Amino acid sequence: MDQLAEDLATMTRRPLTPAHVDLLRSIGTARDVTAGDIVVRGGQLADQFHFVEAGEFELFDPRRNARIGKHSLGAGQFIGEIAFLNGAANLSSVRAIADGRIISAPRAAVLSLMAAEPEMSDIIVSVLAARRRGTLDLGLATVTVVGHEDDKQVRAVAAFAGRNRLPIRLVDPRTDLAVDLGQTCNFNPNVTPHIIFGDGEVLDGFSPAVLAARLGLGFDPGTAGTLDLVIVGGGPAGVAAAVYAGSEGLAAMVVEDLAIGGQAGTSSRIENYMGFPTGISGADLCWRGEIQAMKFGTRFALPHRVVDIAPETGGWCLTLDNNARVQARAVLISTGVEYRRMALPGIEALEGAGVYYAATEIEARFCRDADVVVVGGGNSAGQAAMFLSRSTRHVHVLVRGASLAASMSSYLVERLTKAANITVHYNSQITAVHGDTTLDGVTIRDQSQTADWRIDARAVFVMVGAAPNTGWLQGRVELDAQGFVLTGAGAG
Repeated sequence: MDQLAEDLATMTRRPLTPAHVDLLRSIGTARDVTAGDIVVRGGQLADQFHFVEAGEFELFDPRRNARIGKHSLGAGQFIGEIAFLNGAANLSSVRAIADGRIISAPRAAVLSLMAAEPEMSDIIVSVLAARRRGTLDLGLATVTVVGHEDDKQVRAVAAFAGRNRLPIRLVDPRTDLAVDLGQTCNFNPNVTPHIIFGDGEVLDGFSPAVLAARLGLGFDPGTAGTLDLVIVGGGPAGVAAAVYAGSEGLAAMVVEDLAIGGQAGTSSRIENYMGFPTGISGADLCWRGEIQAMKFGTRFALPHRVVDIAPETGGWCLTLDNNARVQARAVLISTGVEYRRMALPGIEALEGAGVYYAATEIEARFCRDADVVVVGGGNSAGQAAMFLSRSTRHVHVLVRGASLAASMSSYLVERLTKAANITVHYNSQITAVHGDTTLDGVTIRDQSQTADWRIDARAVFVMVGAAPNTGWLQGRVELDAQGFVLTGAGAG
């Protein structure tokens, strides 16, 4: 935490100018604070922007009534982090440690001001994004998950948090720390997994949706009204639309059922995207777009799935998976595709517990120093294999055909061939998965061999293509035989 606090304390390299401060003063309220006042409380919605005119402020742990780290924020700096852009919940509390004075301005007014003042916007966005990155890089978490790492529910929450850049820590229920947390927060760590927010608040329920709702990331029908545009799907296309809609002043919202970035967000490395000569992860690419869209006021609601859409006077009504309804004048569909599953007995029970459809740091942590299998012959499979080879003992790539030349970029084929701990098995496929609650092996059928054989693999990464994610549009818009939305003058 000291390193993070030090980073925050030295952010005056790009301070707001006196002109920016005058603009904040024109839309905000100046007020005096006294040592001990909590200016920002973790868990409350980040609906205010606080600029420090005088005084000193610290990151603060209310549960222990103690300061976090040895550094602080002072005059010329501002308080807050990336949650401010989306109006989500503050992840940490901030307390005054000396008498001072701050300017507090409403979030909506500050966003409007940022849209009109690009230099001011650049400074604020850069600092807020840096603070979240610092929190993640240093492993500092305000959300604690107590549960067994092999538990599918635990892995689902960890994946949701990781892909949405929410700092969490996993605590094994058999440890002394889990026992202490259980005694302090009044729960039994050995019965069911628990999510603890901030200073000891145990959430009611355990799922990505429960965590998102507490952090203010879910859809709140009481604050939405009728939106100009709802974008269904948070992949690259949806995020790009969110940027453009927000920059044009539209009241827009993106609805996404797992994580901003979609399938592209799970790519460990993208090297053929213009503007990034050294490559960029899909998560980083989409994260930049998300921040850019939030800067313009576009909202993101997750994890939510749209289950129905119906015409309404002057627009559309969308029904979400929790029965909430969203009113919009226009709807943009960018749901992309969903991964194809393998038709194997028992595989559904192991999804999220050894069978995965993405290869990111979240999944890699569950199979470190073990054998893993990647199924597929496309670029996604190649990138996954290269990424996993850094932390696993051996990566087995299963390809149905006799070559990768027609389905994978040549630079990836060359890298797979040269990697010492990657073996490509041609004319091969999985015929069975093994394991009760978690995967412990797979059976392989190789056309060049007379008998099936087994790999004691801890994880299988399925990269065998995808199908249009348009089932919810049946009967509402015209689809072709493969499920793709028909467009153009002839579409109904």
